[in-house]
Amino acid sequence: MIEVKKEGVVLRTTELDFENEGVLNPAVIKEGNLIHLFYRAVHKGNYSSIGYCTLDTPLTVKERWDKPILSPEFKYEAHGMEDPRIVKIDGVYYLTYVAFDGDNALGALATSADLKHFKKHGIIVPKIKYDDFNLYTRNKSVLNEKYLRYNRGAKVLADKDLVFFPRRVDGKLIFLHRIKPDIQVTAINELSELTEEFWVDYFLHFDEHIFLTPKYAHEVSYVGAGCPPIETEHGWLILYHGVMDTPKGYEYSCCAALMELDDARKEIARLPYPLFKPELHYELAGDVDDVCFPTGTALVDDKLYIYYGAADELIACASVSLSGLIEELLQHKV
Repeated sequence: MIEVKKEGVVLRTTELDFENEGVLNPAVIKEGNLIHLFYRAVHKGNYSSIGYCTLDTPLTVKERWDKPILSPEFKYEAHGMEDPRIVKIDGVYYLTYVAFDGDNALGALATSADLKHFKKHGIIVPKIKYDDFNLYTRNKSVLNEKYLRYNRGAKVLADKDLVFFPRRVDGKLIFLHRIKPDIQVTAINELSELTEEFWVDYFLHFDEHIFLTPKYAHEVSYVGAGCPPIETEHGWLILYHGVMDTPKGYEYSCCAALMELDDARKEIARLPYPLFKPELHYELAGDVDDVCFPTGTALVDDKLYIYYGAADELIACASVSLSGLIEELLQHKV
């Protein structure tokens, strides 16, 4: 098994009103020697905005804003902006997040040229009712039966964990998203293609867009996209979360897979065990117990720092050798 070091807590709540209930699930991007964190900041009543800080080492906060960098402005995000991720594509920063209106949780996008000023593009994942989903996909015998169990009766299916690949592949923008229990993938030339007609065709061929599906015991309930994919010479390194139902509730762990560079839907390898899971007191007990929820990374030489929400209450970090992780993955080829 690959050795992972739990580096400890990076960020906790403060007494500031916008983040006095929780800080978690950060988007992370490294520019030069500076690491930028855009994190979910929760105030009482479970209303979320996006907080911001910078690190001058992977574990040391340099600057932390005393107000959100992004706050809800529109009806589709009125109850919160949650669980951001970030990548840089063609000189533009793509920050994705879950927009929650109080009823529906859907992936949304904001872009920036400077990491300070963002333009919101709204929800970019499909808004599909359960009955329509069932109509379009019911002849797909390969689909996991849990799609119906998890989503039955939903006015709009929750589509979360929106994560872009950090570059175009064959000229296309690629992003992951998640309707339980699998991770799906979407490829487009431009955002303007994401029309209602596009999504109808997508669901008519839904089985072709499944990216990862639960395979091992630690992810048997469902999986979800985690950190932005990392390009290596052996393939795309995918760090995602796997969920297992236990007698005391769901356990969220950090998992790893390797996908082909030219066709990211093709799985090369997957760890048959969690890369890391809840073990420490701040991971085992919090707003939601037993959670390690990876959302961002920073690479320093060969050391990969993985930032994650711990028990839905604070931000922690783990580290691993990138080359060692790839070597370990290649021992577990599909």
